[in-house]
Amino acid sequence: MSTEDFLIIPPCDEDFAEQSEPPPPPGPEAAKPVGPAASPCPSGATMVSNDLKMEQAASALDENEDDDSSLHSQPIVIPTETHPRSTRANSPQLSSAQLRSKEEALMPARMLNEYIYCPRLFYYEWVEGVFAENLDVVEGRHRHTRVDGKTDDLPSVQQVEKGEAERLHARSVSLADDHHGLIAKLDLIECADGAMIPVDYKKGKPRLADDGQPQVWEPERVQMAVQALVLRANGYRCERGVVYYHQTRQRVDVPIDDSLIATTLRALDEARQLARSGTIPPPLVDSPKCPRCSLVGICLPDETNLLRNSAPPDAIASTESSAAESNAPTAVRALVTPRDDLKSLYLNTQGTFVSKSGAVLKIRKDDQILQEVRIQETCQVSVFGNVQLSSQAIQTLCEHEVPIAYFSQGGWFYGLTRGLDLRNVMIRREQFRRADDPAFCLALAKRLVAGKARNQRTMLQRNHIEPPAGAIQRIRAIIQEVEQADSLESLLGLEGTIARLYFQNFNGLIKPDDNHTPHQPPSDDPRALTFHFDQRNRRPPRDPVNALLSLGYALLTKDMTIACHAVGLDPYLGFYHQPRHGRCGLALDLMEPFRPLIADSAVLFAINTRMVTPSDFLRAGDSVALTPAGRKAFIRAYETRMDHLATHPLFSYRLSYRRMLELQVRLLARVLTGEIKDYPVFTTR
Repeated sequence: MSTEDFLIIPPCDEDFAEQSEPPPPPGPEAAKPVGPAASPCPSGATMVSNDLKMEQAASALDENEDDDSSLHSQPIVIPTETHPRSTRANSPQLSSAQLRSKEEALMPARMLNEYIYCPRLFYYEWVEGVFAENLDVVEGRHRHTRVDGKTDDLPSVQQVEKGEAERLHARSVSLADDHHGLIAKLDLIECADGAMIPVDYKKGKPRLADDGQPQVWEPERVQMAVQALVLRANGYRCERGVVYYHQTRQRVDVPIDDSLIATTLRALDEARQLARSGTIPPPLVDSPKCPRCSLVGICLPDETNLLRNSAPPDAIASTESSAAESNAPTAVRALVTPRDDLKSLYLNTQGTFVSKSGAVLKIRKDDQILQEVRIQETCQVSVFGNVQLSSQAIQTLCEHEVPIAYFSQGGWFYGLTRGLDLRNVMIRREQFRRADDPAFCLALAKRLVAGKARNQRTMLQRNHIEPPAGAIQRIRAIIQEVEQADSLESLLGLEGTIARLYFQNFNGLIKPDDNHTPHQPPSDDPRALTFHFDQRNRRPPRDPVNALLSLGYALLTKDMTIACHAVGLDPYLGFYHQPRHGRCGLALDLMEPFRPLIADSAVLFAINTRMVTPSDFLRAGDSVALTPAGRKAFIRAYETRMDHLATHPLFSYRLSYRRMLELQVRLLARVLTGEIKDYPVFTTR
């Protein structure tokens, strides 16, 4: 098997310079639980069928097989890491129709639990439909497997009252309370002394009272009260509940008294008022709840609070001083996972065919299976040229929110396929509204151009063989002019001047080899391929360095476009790059400060470490292109750079550059929604 047929880039340590939308309220007739010989319900009761997501997923899997396989009956596995694929964008305001539908919907017991735990978490999940998974969520769902694997029937109220059901264990029963607008899925229901006792399973441990006795946490007490309310609404008597904690294997009783019911109904009213307001609550401040929250990478509590309460980012990220020299506080907990364990899949060899069997992608060429790749371990798929994917493979990748990026054989990024995971358009409405504000566009554009110029200047200072003092000083002076620019047109001119100064000295960033210095062409043949660089050219690139730069910028555009989609922004509507047909304006905007740090650095890394050599290029007329082996080598260099951990200048924690792209897009979303005032551009010291 040749490694040229495909490329899976794993994370590299090398250092270089569950709950879905609740069902609608049932009709006047009492629905019965799913299962054989459902027991009759009391008059006026509402019983909602069990969650069938696993059954539907298995059914969909059977319909989508490319070939017969032993994996045919495997369920789709949900990835365990918090990742952009399982997130949706936050929105500042919701339409009246959306708010009305949420107000009229039955409130799940879990959502009331989330409201008591953290109102912002409730807003993300209930109002905006944002869900993500971490280890705690996956482990909790795994522990519910035995409970959720079977749906039992409840006896009638008369049977319970007459004592005919002496000891009942009914699992995974869903009940609703139309009067209060509540719905709950009960893990286990026991029957004793003519009353129902709901039992809820929790992964953690109880809190300890002052006397050392175990007690149930407040969010779980409220959730248990909701279960009691839905049981009472269906005619059953319920005076207490039980929470079972897996970690300590303890059963803790929860008395259902009038005080708890009043607290629960008051919380229900407050939660509905919050959903009706359409305004997301502020993050918790330095809360111990945040580190283990599955949405911490989306909520960004410490980062948002820092930027809400500190000096404007102009005094933090857009000055010559570092963040440590600012008057703003910089104590931000490192709550975001530094890097993603998922892998990028690059399909480079022409004639490759990708099919799907179960939760595995099978990569073939000439009827020979070259490799099998687990979908749950893949974060994105990049297709170069004539590579075929089956409809079943595309459908499953969309279902798992794995984007598919399409490139020409020469590396031109021209398309993206992804699932319908971005169902909330409200943040994009804010994006479009702000894009019509010339003052906002100019202010953001100035910050982006200044940040890019600072990073270019840093590249020359750090990596040039003989740092050009004149060019560095000139760039510093132009940065001051950028901050005073009064139009996008003048800003474009200043950016062009900085780029010319930067690329005039780019050749000095290339380290000489044993045979020649990169400052002088090593051959008298003008068509000889070398890494000598004179100026930036493209469409087509006319020398190897420009060919690498063009491919690097295409890959960076792809990754920034994916990050914009993950957060919920429209990558085509930019603020600096004004709308133009077929151009990813916002992706180009946000990648400006990262061009020298990621793409240019990857090019220098590939050349200076001899990962690519002049033999990896072909000349066709006046253009130069990479061979398949050369493209593969550069992609490896690019992914190495994307996996490199960099320190954020404001938050002082380290993230991979792929994570950093998403973080910066989320910070822009905070600006658009009004949570923070100014966008902090990423610059390196």
